[in-house]
Amino acid sequence: MNAERLQQLVAAYGADPRRWPEAERDAGRALLAAGPGDATVEAARDLDYLLWASPQPAVSMALRDRVLASAAAAGLTPRRVRLWRDRLALTFGAGWAVAACAGVAAGVLVSAQISADASADAVLYQASQSALDDSEMLG
Repeated sequence: MNAERLQQLVAAYGADPRRWPEAERDAGRALLAAGPGDATVEAARDLDYLLWASPQPAVSMALRDRVLASAAAAGLTPRRVRLWRDRLALTFGAGWAVAACAGVAAGVLVSAQISADASADAVLYQASQSALDDSEMLG
C-alpha cells in the first residue's frame, strides 16, 4: 500500500475504511496511522458529510408518468415483459422436465441390465452345481 493507492481508495470509496475492499483495509489503516494521507482523508470526510447531509431527491409523479408513457410509446408494456418472462420460465421448466425424464429412463435401463446379469449368474451357478436339486437352490 502506498500513498497513491490510498488516494485511489479514498476517491473511489470515501473516507470510511469500512467501505474499502476488505483485502486493502488493514494496509490502508496502517498507512493512515503513519500519517501520509491525512489531508486526503479529511477532504473526503468533508465530502462524505456533505453528501450524507444533502436532501434525498424525491421523484415526482409527473416524472414517473412521463417515464411510463415513454416506455409504453417504445412498446414496453408490462404484459409483453410478463409474457416474455413466462415463456422463458416455461422453456427452462421444459428443459428440466426433459432432463429428469432422461435420468429416469437411464436408471430404468441400467437397473434392468444389472438385474438381468444377476439372474443369469444365478442360473449359471445353479446349473454348475451337480449335487443340489433345483428346488433346494430356488426354494
